[in-house]
Amino acid sequence: MEQHEDSARAQAERALIKKVAWRFLPILILGYLLNYLDRTNVGFAALTMNKDLGLSASQFGFGAGIFFLAYSLFEVPSNLMLFRIGARLWLARIMITWGICSAVMALVVGPHSYYAARLLLGLSEAGFFPGVTFFLSSWFPARYRTTILAWFLLAVPLSSLVGGPLSGGLLLLDGLWGMSGWKWMFLVEGMPTALVGIWAFFLLADSPDKASWLSPSERTMMNEMLSSETRAKPRKDFAAALRDPRVHVLALIQFGFTVGSYGVGVWMPLILKQFLSSPLEIGLVSAIPYAFACVGMLLWARHSDRTGNSLGNLGVSCALGAVGLAFSVFAHSTVASMIGLTLALVGVTAARAIFWAIPGRIMTGVGAAAGFAYINCIAALGGFAGPYVIGWAKEETGSFAAGLGVMGAILVVTVLLVFPLRHFQRQAAMTAST
Repeated sequence: MEQHEDSARAQAERALIKKVAWRFLPILILGYLLNYLDRTNVGFAALTMNKDLGLSASQFGFGAGIFFLAYSLFEVPSNLMLFRIGARLWLARIMITWGICSAVMALVVGPHSYYAARLLLGLSEAGFFPGVTFFLSSWFPARYRTTILAWFLLAVPLSSLVGGPLSGGLLLLDGLWGMSGWKWMFLVEGMPTALVGIWAFFLLADSPDKASWLSPSERTMMNEMLSSETRAKPRKDFAAALRDPRVHVLALIQFGFTVGSYGVGVWMPLILKQFLSSPLEIGLVSAIPYAFACVGMLLWARHSDRTGNSLGNLGVSCALGAVGLAFSVFAHSTVASMIGLTLALVGVTAARAIFWAIPGRIMTGVGAAAGFAYINCIAALGGFAGPYVIGWAKEETGSFAAGLGVMGAILVVTVLLVFPLRHFQRQAAMTAST
């Protein structure tokens, strides 16, 4: 009888998690898809924009990366504000302002206005990803978190899977109503984000107690699931989180795989331009690695949840990213190079989903809001480093190989950082048990 009651309870919990997931994930996935598209569509714009604006490879790389410097500066303040006024209002504000700033990219006329527009876009987007991560960790217990995060992070490869052909196709509007194709691309891909932000304001809820679409019994069950979750000495304030060495190691690990993710994502259209001529063709071919990354990330996240070995899976996924980049550097054909880049993207995309299930076990409350932002702030510097290093290496060597090689080496160091994190985790577990 007791076993039957436990089984019925487990089924009711899974049904509730599914109901909440269907409420939140579609809007959040769409928002992050547009978010990631706004970061990387500049790579497609570069196919024609660089010539129109007179941008060199290093100037383009710097402008693509300066977004992340602005993003990093305002990451922690943005998430502290989110914790103070609520995720529902703040996430909606972020989406509305970044949609407007993304469309403003259509107005740039030279290097300086290009830098300024990217800077504004970074400022407006600051806090979105860690804010959503904090929001999801406030709603979903740890045993479901990696899978839920993987579905949310599906937006990353999907943005390139959908965005590649879309951006390439929009570039073909060149000359329509006297506007360049890259300007049409920024307008069409930017403005819908503001509408999604308005939708999010009415759809999200800051906590189960504020969710009118849940029944009283469902609110009680959700609160019980969240309150019963055990955490090893959770850091409830920002200062305590910063004193925890695990938080800094996590920040460095995410920096490592972010370098690979954005380096490849921003520059892939120009890498493919060496072999292909049509923007639409480049868009379609660039979508192939991301199709594999979508499937690989979901399967790997499910495996990580089932095994409970987040750190081991994180190390292996980063190692696959390093192997893929090395393979692409030494490949002697377009097909072999694409296989290498595909392996790299599967690795770094899976690492992203596995990674974000870990900080929620260390931090809670305002410590989680600011700590998640701090980790993502350091990691965002990888978004600056990746595109800039490849642009600088391309100017110096005339080839993309050197930049890809540097990113592969950074991923090797990232794998090594997982080992001290394991040590710190064991220490924390021993401390919690005493």
